[in-house]
Amino acid sequence: MKDIDTIIFDMDGVLINSEPFWTKAEKEVFSSIGVKLNDKDCEKTRNMTTDAVTRFWFEQQPWDGVSLKKVECQVIDRVGDFINMDGEPFGGVKILIEKLHVKGYKLGLATNSPYRLIPTVLNKLNLANFFSTIISAEHEIEGKPNPAVYLSAATALKSPPNTCVAIEDSVTGLKAAKKAGMATIFLSSEFSKNGYTSKWADFTCNDFHEILELLRV
Repeated sequence: MKDIDTIIFDMDGVLINSEPFWTKAEKEVFSSIGVKLNDKDCEKTRNMTTDAVTRFWFEQQPWDGVSLKKVECQVIDRVGDFINMDGEPFGGVKILIEKLHVKGYKLGLATNSPYRLIPTVLNKLNLANFFSTIISAEHEIEGKPNPAVYLSAATALKSPPNTCVAIEDSVTGLKAAKKAGMATIFLSSEFSKNGYTSKWADFTCNDFHEILELLRV
């Protein structure tokens, strides 16, 4: 890919298969305050920030006695517990990141997940030393599909957006990266909606080996 020197990764669904942890944590925490969620309910909010998820369910099924912030923090804490217990990297992702690092690519992370979960994931996967910058949408005016988190990552890496490629597994993330002016790689997965992403994905890869070939590393 000509003139690309920066690769920015999404986290959930790209580095780690954490989506089941979010579903499990949300069902557990919300049920404790009387909000009963099933897998389909959790799918509705899968690409939202944790703050947005909490507000969404409060508007649907208001509860008393526990602040929205406390509920949000409980969900985050449980996800962190599950990552520490059972988190595993997607097959091939560490090899890709190591090869990109050796080749001299600048590597960043841009995620809708809360900032405090990022070190948990990177330390669990032994990837903490590879990323020059990590950005959470928690600190932006709005999460993906707003491009702010990607623009902040590019700024921190001192990389013009047109020299960056984003690796994403969701339409929400692809939109954010494209709006930021970046090239996009759609990593197809069981959570993805194949065929719906063509407008936002410059390239589609089924695994990290295909990304290696695409980037020629």
